[in-house]
Amino acid sequence: MQPDVLHRALLTAFTERGYQAALLDENTLSVTLPGGDAMQANIEQWRFHAGRNPMADLPGLAASYADQFAQMMAQIDAQEAGAGRYSTAEDVRVRIYPDDMLTAEMREALVTRPLAPGLWETVVVDYPDAIMPLQRSLLGGESEAAVFGQALAMSLHKEPYDTTTHMLWDVPLLHIHAAHRYVGAPHLHALGRHVPLESAPFGALVALPIPELLLVHVLGGTEPAQAMHAMQAMALQHYEHGDKAITPEVYWWRPGAYERLPEPQALAGGQVPDLRPARVEFVQEDGSDRVTAQIHSDDAFFEMLQRLLAAQSGRS
Repeated sequence: MQPDVLHRALLTAFTERGYQAALLDENTLSVTLPGGDAMQANIEQWRFHAGRNPMADLPGLAASYADQFAQMMAQIDAQEAGAGRYSTAEDVRVRIYPDDMLTAEMREALVTRPLAPGLWETVVVDYPDAIMPLQRSLLGGESEAAVFGQALAMSLHKEPYDTTTHMLWDVPLLHIHAAHRYVGAPHLHALGRHVPLESAPFGALVALPIPELLLVHVLGGTEPAQAMHAMQAMALQHYEHGDKAITPEVYWWRPGAYERLPEPQALAGGQVPDLRPARVEFVQEDGSDRVTAQIHSDDAFFEMLQRLLAAQSGRS
């Protein structure tokens, strides 16, 4: 296919780093590694992000993406060569990566699992001078679930964090944040610490725009479309201006059996929280000044909305 300006910037960035790269289709990049193997990367989310920025920023955005890819490949090579040492006691943490940062080959080689549509949580080894995704070949006899449990526990108990609430358009948004990159997945797995189940019968909206931040809005006190709009705006702002951004998407956190487990059992049980994409669009009707909210999600979300709106109507 004929590359556009976004494609050309990305191809140039890989070439400058010694990689042979080619387009398979609009959203798929094939990168040939020094050993001759080829890896395919989904670049749809990167193209979305890059396309929202000024053209003057494009070389830098492409360079950042290519650098992250090259760094991850170098870390995997180092572990394969025996340079990476794995300790379950203190070194492991959990990070979230978007789809387009982990090729199919990486997902097969690394200790990673789906967290939500478009997102993967990955065990990493946190060295003083580097962060290395952990390879499955280094697990020995340990189960992935147990290693994830250890990494989540270390991320929660060893890494400091703060919580603050900010209002946007009269919508309270809880910010769980820190200076390190281990906030999103660990605190999603332990969201009951911040949102007691009895206070969230309709669940919550969550967003993970950057590694240092988890946004949360408990559903029930604000009109749902307004809450979704505020969450989307805040998530997009952090996504567009953050380093190593993850996703601007908003998800519905649907608490259930996972959240009712004791925390240590939940962390090491091999399961993940129930997260479902949810977004709102405001559309002006043809020939009218009227604007309507169009909500996009799954059937369970709409069933919840009916219950929520009925409860809000009953309180009015």
